[in-house]
Amino acid sequence: MGEGALLTSLMPLLAALAFAGLVYALAYPYLSADRQKDKRLANVAKTRARNIGGVPVDVQSSRKKSVAETLKEMDQRKKADKKITMGLRLERAGLQQTPRDFYLLSATLGVIVSGIAYSILELPITAVLVAAFVGGVGLPRWILNKLIKRRQAKFTSQLANAIDVIVRGVKSGLPLNECLQVIARESPEPLAGEFRNIVEQQRLGVPVADGLERLCDRMPLPEVRFLTIVISIQQQAGGNLSEALANLSSVLRDRHMLALKVKALSAEAKASAIVLASLPPGVMFMVYLTSPGYMKPLFTTTVGHFMITIGAVWMLIGVLVMKKMINFKF
Repeated sequence: MGEGALLTSLMPLLAALAFAGLVYALAYPYLSADRQKDKRLANVAKTRARNIGGVPVDVQSSRKKSVAETLKEMDQRKKADKKITMGLRLERAGLQQTPRDFYLLSATLGVIVSGIAYSILELPITAVLVAAFVGGVGLPRWILNKLIKRRQAKFTSQLANAIDVIVRGVKSGLPLNECLQVIARESPEPLAGEFRNIVEQQRLGVPVADGLERLCDRMPLPEVRFLTIVISIQQQAGGNLSEALANLSSVLRDRHMLALKVKALSAEAKASAIVLASLPPGVMFMVYLTSPGYMKPLFTTTVGHFMITIGAVWMLIGVLVMKKMINFKF
């Protein structure tokens, strides 16, 4: 049997296997027991919210209703606002570059990557176009998202200490504005810079609640939303601000400790996933460096293109499954 006949006979089977694997990877969250578990937890939470010890609690229900309405209002306002632009993304990452500079750097990186793929690796024109797209669109945005996540992680780790400063200041008789100025002067970055923006907005006549809502746009984190809700409700309905913020600080510290514990417990699984995902392309690249003629048929023949496509699809399926297994939400 010739090469063409063998390829013709194997192509439907491999395509069917790849399609079946892709469908399984996409349908896995719906076929697993996670959705049933979430429904059971939601039903238990509703039952506990209605009755605690068999007696309805009107105070707690009213507070929860107030918090839910505030969250709903913030979500609606956020959806009504403009979409997330590149300028906002750069601001979230703490970069001073303009969107025009980012697009110029992305285009330059795409040209460099495509030039390496065409001149050094001698890839076909289709692969060169894919490399240009990855280098000009995918890689810069991936780096930008990494910078945003790293900055948000630093902000989250320092937020509880900043709330403690507000609690001690309010207990000692300082107004909220003075406490925010202390945080802006003495806290490390990026916390100091974000609260400095709030203080400068206050000097221009912007209320604290509006400044915190703008902070939510720059730092879309649950912890910042909690702080915004607590201060907004206190300004609207009154109450003991120091006690509410002290409870919030305790909750944020517990969340941070839980995040570190989850990170430690999942470190081994993440390392295994990284090794398994990087091993095939790494071995392929090293073999290409040592024996280019051995790997060249993969890039110059129809059978090679088909095998690379099937391998890439299966690698994508494996990465998605491993990401689902090590992605812990809490």
